[in-house]
Amino acid sequence: MSEFHEGGCVCGSVRYRAKGSPKRVSACSCEWCRKRTGSALGVSVYFEEENVEFLQGSLKTHRLISDAGRWIDSQFCKNCGTALTWTLEFLPGYRGLAGGTFDEPSSWFKPERYVFARTKPDWLKIPDGVKVFDGMPGSARE
Repeated sequence: MSEFHEGGCVCGSVRYRAKGSPKRVSACSCEWCRKRTGSALGVSVYFEEENVEFLQGSLKTHRLISDAGRWIDSQFCKNCGTALTWTLEFLPGYRGLAGGTFDEPSSWFKPERYVFARTKPDWLKIPDGVKVFDGMPGSARE
């Protein structure tokens, strides 16, 4: 039996389903994640691309170039603007889903790593057992 995780945007126009277990769960305080979420950090839940399907609605895509010169295709609901998903040049074959957009009970996947810890707020404590990187790890597979 397969495990499914569903979620969607604030207005309900876009719905998605991810199959199986995430391949990576990261918390991040880079500038892009902070601005994408409007918060101190973003939680990114990565599944293999073929295990993510969109059940309804349509997305608008915005491409940006990171500080490292690589593209990030961010996709959001055309109606309400909720940032839902992205693909990254440096992580081919995977799709990131915004951790806060999952329905209960999947809504809080535990991060296994924290990237861009050098720009995290001083008041935020990283739990024991989470790998910490000051910036982007040297390898996308780290």
